[in-house]
Amino acid sequence: MRQEFRALGRSATPEACQALVDSIGSDLRELASAVSQLTSDVDGTIDEAVVGRYYTGRAEASSFNVADRAVEGRAAEALEALRWSLSTGVAPVLITSALAQGVRAIGKLSSARGGRPADLARELGMPPWKIDRVRQQMRGWTPDGVSLALRAIAEADAG
Repeated sequence: MRQEFRALGRSATPEACQALVDSIGSDLRELASAVSQLTSDVDGTIDEAVVGRYYTGRAEASSFNVADRAVEGRAAEALEALRWSLSTGVAPVLITSALAQGVRAIGKLSSARGGRPADLARELGMPPWKIDRVRQQMRGWTPDGVSLALRAIAEADAG
């Protein structure tokens, strides 16, 4: 966590890092997204009080839970996760970011050539486990659907 803050040119107290893990959980994507959000919104050193204002009570609410369900076509579950996330204070920008990451991954994989997850992982810059997961998620997606979804996500993000 502290290295992630340092990579963005910022510092965080050990207590802030622990509070972030306690609030968000161990999902590395969520943690990296939270670090990015905090460093863009808050000046100075990130401490426990800052993390408390932004992320208290969010361990069960994950923008990636919303995004995963949405890209898999599980609309009812995605809406339920969205409502829960918003009601517990997950920033909408985190949700649109997770959706964009999910749809971009589908677009990248659907246009890639090759078959083995390890080869595709190197080509696309994803870990091999994610190739398998995105393959499952991309069922039912068309190139036009990916394009339309990315435009909709960009509009939602701008809003």
